Amino acid sequence: MDGGDVTELRSWLAAVSALTAAVNAGRGLRDVLDLVAATARELLGLDFCGVLVPDPAERNLVIAGWSGLTEEYVARVNSDRPVRLEADASGGAPSSRAYRSGRPCAVADISREPDFIWGGVAREQGYRSMLSVPLVTASGVIGTLNSYRSAVHEFGREEIDRLQLLAEHAALAITSARVLDDLRDQRDLVMRSEKIHERLLRVAVRAGGVEGIAGALHDLLGAPVLVQGVRGEVLAQAGGAPAPADLLVLAQAGGAPAPADLLEAGDGRRAPEAGLVRERGPHVVADVVLEGEVAARVWVPGRAGALAPLDRRALEHASIVLSLELLRRRTALEVEQNLRGDLLADLLAGADPMSPSVRDRAGLLGHDLARDHLTLVAQATADGRPAPAGAVQRALTEAVALASGVRPRPLVAVHRDVIVALWPVAATGPAAGRPAADALRRSVRSARGVDDATVAVSDPAQRDLLNAYRTARGALTVAGHAGRSGTTITLDDLGVAGLLLQLGDPVRLRAYADRTLGALIRYDRDHGAALLRTLRTYLDSGLDRHATARALTLHPNTVSQRLRRVEALTGLDLRSSQAVVDARAALIVLDVAEGADAARDRV
Repeated sequence: MDGGDVTELRSWLAAVSALTAAVNAGRGLRDVLDLVAATARELLGLDFCGVLVPDPAERNLVIAGWSGLTEEYVARVNSDRPVRLEADASGGAPSSRAYRSGRPCAVADISREPDFIWGGVAREQGYRSMLSVPLVTASGVIGTLNSYRSAVHEFGREEIDRLQLLAEHAALAITSARVLDDLRDQRDLVMRSEKIHERLLRVAVRAGGVEGIAGALHDLLGAPVLVQGVRGEVLAQAGGAPAPADLLVLAQAGGAPAPADLLEAGDGRRAPEAGLVRERGPHVVADVVLEGEVAARVWVPGRAGALAPLDRRALEHASIVLSLELLRRRTALEVEQNLRGDLLADLLAGADPMSPSVRDRAGLLGHDLARDHLTLVAQATADGRPAPAGAVQRALTEAVALASGVRPRPLVAVHRDVIVALWPVAATGPAAGRPAADALRRSVRSARGVDDATVAVSDPAQRDLLNAYRTARGALTVAGHAGRSGTTITLDDLGVAGLLLQLGDPVRLRAYADRTLGALIRYDRDHGAALLRTLRTYLDSGLDRHATARALTLHPNTVSQRLRRVEALTGLDLRSSQAVVDARAALIVLDVAEGADAARDRV
């Protein structure tokens, strides 16, 4: 090896070392690309040199690093005349053929290449020949290293081999620089993401609430933000400009139908969809999840396709912080609701609502016991039976939400297996009486897992809340026997039964019923028969045996046989109008007695 070869070898080794050192020193990808181009130009005595890489869509090759070219020229080429990537290596510019084939592609004289799409650029920049060598890594071709000469030039084998050798080292350096750049980007993203999380947490810790978190998120994103609760209500809104109508439709009174991409009223407790942050139509939405179910949603109107990675991180952090805030709020509400439940239990156990201690407890919770109250008792049902405990608790949440908008605030809690509301007379919101009961019934029915509800209403009372509750609870039982479930029931609706319920003496009532129907009740109990039900259905069917048979899914002859047995046991002649009146009265009194007994058992 002569002195010239040694010098050249040293130059190559120094060039490779410089590339490695640049990567190890943490220089950015752009610096490394420029260094590759400058090294190739210097070692091979080129007039110009460029490193081309695919654009994000992989439709074109663009100049990413260069030597001997001006930045303005490169920008214009990349913008107006990038190298189009063809589908394969059979045609197109030399850079495209080198990239697609993974082999060098040389042009000795571009003036002899009439289809060379860079001809105009070549004349403008002043080069006549070029050599494009692919940058190959283990994962494939990542770009090309292009050398340009101002004169016609035949690229020999040795020259091509040298550029290929440099391209191999350059490809490794570029890959390493990209990894380091990605790591730096990830580190910066994590650090900025942590700062965002700290800011949102500070807002929550300083009692900024949902409104404060929405405001901070608006500042971070520079876009309007809407936080929507499980019933479609707006929990917070920030950003000045009103949210689109499709995001506010559920907040309207009456719960208007919502688009498919929004929470449906009363159906907030459901599993979150795939992806905490995602696009829905023109909007971006993030689920706020508690205990595996959606508790709220954050909407960024009109920002679909415009979220940067850091914006997405900000939304993710806001979702987490909002979950913590809603958990704090839910815990506080649960504690408050437990206090209300204890207060109601004491009142229904006979505590004097006018005693200073009871009134003070009620006042701290926003209730005025000095007023007259109606007692509303709601029975939630599912599949025709009392709803399970979980559904009753969800129904209570809806009832409490209704009460929260009424002043003075009704006292609402679960007592035993029903929802009880002490509703102030002359309160704001739904008027006390049937309107309030209808509103309560709608709220209970809206809960997930509840098919229907029956609400019974007592007369106004101030001190005697215990008897008012017993009366309303008894009315539920009477309504059930009368086939009037799934409605609002007042004492007037029950007629004589409503009047008897207010007497509150089940012992005397049951004694009266037993004198007429006692034998029938005992026969059914001892023989597993249904004579009492047959008698009730016969009377409700207008003394029509065929209608009774259809109602009971029996043959008319079977109905006739049962009615003869009823007459034999009770001594009633059901052809006599007086006997029919006595039987009806006895059934009403029996229902009232059972209702009163049930109410006493459940105090």
